[in-house]
Amino acid sequence: MSDAVKEKISADKQNKSAKKVKLFNRGMKTEIYLIALLAILFIFFSLTSDVFLTVDNLKTLARQASIYGIIAIGMLVVIISAGIDLSVGSVTGFSGIAAALCMARGMSISASLAIALACGLIVGLVNGVLIHDGKVPPFIATMGTMTVVRALIMLLTKARMISGLPESYKMIAQFEIVNIPFLFMVWVAVMIVAWFMTTKTVFGRNVYAVGSNKEAARLSGINIRKTIYGVYIFSAFVCSIAGILLTARLGNGVPTAGTGYELDAIASAVVGGASLDGGTGSVVGAVLGSMIMATLRQGGVLLGVNSFVLEIIIGSLIVIAVLVDKLRNQNA
Repeated sequence: MSDAVKEKISADKQNKSAKKVKLFNRGMKTEIYLIALLAILFIFFSLTSDVFLTVDNLKTLARQASIYGIIAIGMLVVIISAGIDLSVGSVTGFSGIAAALCMARGMSISASLAIALACGLIVGLVNGVLIHDGKVPPFIATMGTMTVVRALIMLLTKARMISGLPESYKMIAQFEIVNIPFLFMVWVAVMIVAWFMTTKTVFGRNVYAVGSNKEAARLSGINIRKTIYGVYIFSAFVCSIAGILLTARLGNGVPTAGTGYELDAIASAVVGGASLDGGTGSVVGAVLGSMIMATLRQGGVLLGVNSFVLEIIIGSLIVIAVLVDKLRNQNA
């Protein structure tokens, strides 16, 4: 091997190392800012509301953030791959309704939950096939499945609530271990799995590579089909988990459950530092983004803030986060 080739290889390694350090530092800065913002929100709401820091309210906040947070993690993985999944809310509702219908017809809880998860996985696979094999843009493909699945929910339920669910299933949402809601523990478990997957596995590295430059990833030998299928199936899987938990929390199969959750998921991921251009984002950032969204909503409710004002604030956060990301990329 000639000296020129050795020098080129060494330079490439140094450039890759410098890029990794830069992305790591950028991620750390984002997470520090998010922690500071979350702390400011907690201080503000604790000073303006006597109820905010009570144990019961914090438990309610944890339960609410858990469902949004689980969905946000699925959305994050898709966004890292330079995609988008508008069907997350519909999948959440579909899985919950599937579980409720099965249990209402006498099936065991375990079998009902297995069917609910399978329903979600099928939608995720369909998204992957449409996007990779059908070459349909992710926005259009997932908007289509969102519409179809939501209509299917209405057909299956005849737009009516599914009641008569087992009490043991409903208790999932109220169950606590050492005063910590079970829903929050499930969220933590999903966090750990997603963090390990995105940072310690070949699949996770492939997702970042595809999001950064799909053509370069293909030329380097990455299986694009498996990666695209994987991110949408993972998103649907965690949304199915969220749907099961949401239905347990509601105590009934609600046909409109999950409506609009895709916006909160995108907001949590983007505010958490994920780039809509792909290749950037972290599970920790998405988790913090979810907590910020949930804190804003819960604190706003306690203070009696108009719900439309809250939507304006959250929408503004999304726009600001995307604008900051674009400016940061231009200056990189």
